[in-house]
Amino acid sequence: MSASASTACRPFDQRREGMVVGEGAAMLVLEEYEHALARGAHIYAEVTGYALTCDAYHATAPHPEGRGAVAAMGRALQLAGLSPDDIDYVSAHGTGTAANDQSEAVAMHRVFGERLASLPVSSIKSSLGHCMGAASAFEAVACALALHHRVAPPTINTTEIDSAFPVRLDVVPGRARAPPMRHVMSNAFAFGGNVATVLFSRFEPAHP
Repeated sequence: MSASASTACRPFDQRREGMVVGEGAAMLVLEEYEHALARGAHIYAEVTGYALTCDAYHATAPHPEGRGAVAAMGRALQLAGLSPDDIDYVSAHGTGTAANDQSEAVAMHRVFGERLASLPVSSIKSSLGHCMGAASAFEAVACALALHHRVAPPTINTTEIDSAFPVRLDVVPGRARAPPMRHVMSNAFAFGGNVATVLFSRFEPAHP
């Protein structure tokens, strides 16, 4: 498929070559709020919205206009009762492949507009590689921890944002950052045009 990098994964970079395959596993415990409270669980974040779509454009390539991704992000926001302006950070799918990064950048621009230029958007695949079926679980863990610690993880290796994108993305280059963090979005794409978007919100304990 000519989708693997010969050197490093550089998501959204002008010189990106493709993905680097990673390996690993990740797990989260998802439970009802009352159940978590009753057992004294340490709550890292709340799942406040999600959506699954499929643009069925191609067996392996994403839709050039990111139609499935736009629909997934929009429906997840609607379910959560949030607007694009409420999102403080996006964990991008960000594989470092030419087609995926272009499609994702276009889709995010259609959802966030010009605000995308100042919205932190990073890809942890630059650090972990693409762990295939486990990738979205890793990114969900990263989002939960990002909210808990109020730290946006960085995109490493990326030095020059692709000029073909609608706006210059803020990929949190090289070093983690601590922006205000209340609501974050995680995007995950798969072959066949499948897209999943999950929204996580910072857990704020209720005070009597």
